Amino acid sequence: MSMQRIVGVMLLLFLIQGTLFYWFVPSSMVGRIVPHFTLAFVLFAGLYRGRHSALILGMAFGLLQDLAFYGRIIGIHSFTMGLVGYMTGLLLERRKSTLLMALTMIGMSTLVYDTIVYFIYRVFRLTSETYEWALSEHMVPSLFLQLLFSLAIYVPARRWFEGSFVAKSEEEET
Repeated sequence: MSMQRIVGVMLLLFLIQGTLFYWFVPSSMVGRIVPHFTLAFVLFAGLYRGRHSALILGMAFGLLQDLAFYGRIIGIHSFTMGLVGYMTGLLLERRKSTLLMALTMIGMSTLVYDTIVYFIYRVFRLTSETYEWALSEHMVPSLFLQLLFSLAIYVPARRWFEGSFVAKSEEEET
């Protein structure tokens, strides 16, 4: 799949994570679970497309997330999503990623993403909650949602990202 279609799918996921998702979640969990569907695609881009694609997608969709949802400080999610996507791509740059490795990296990267955002909010005094409370009340429930979502889209996302990368490589050789 071409990068334009991947961006289109990510825009659709961005709309779903901001609107439709909250219709299907019980009202008691609405404040606790935060979907990061676009982050999952950024991490898949890092795993199967390369670190530079993940950096660009992460910064673009993080900025979109900053502008649409979190208006207190612009750039936190852009910086963090780009950094986490780049680091994921850098760590697994030359390795063939299996399902277990991909889910492990997505889980760890999601925790790193949420932790960095929490500590930036803490530095600028936008939150007064403790890290333990944020971990148990927000990060872990969101992590389970992220892992379920990543497991559900693993096969199509891998085909899309690997297919776009292989197609581009074959075109350059001929």
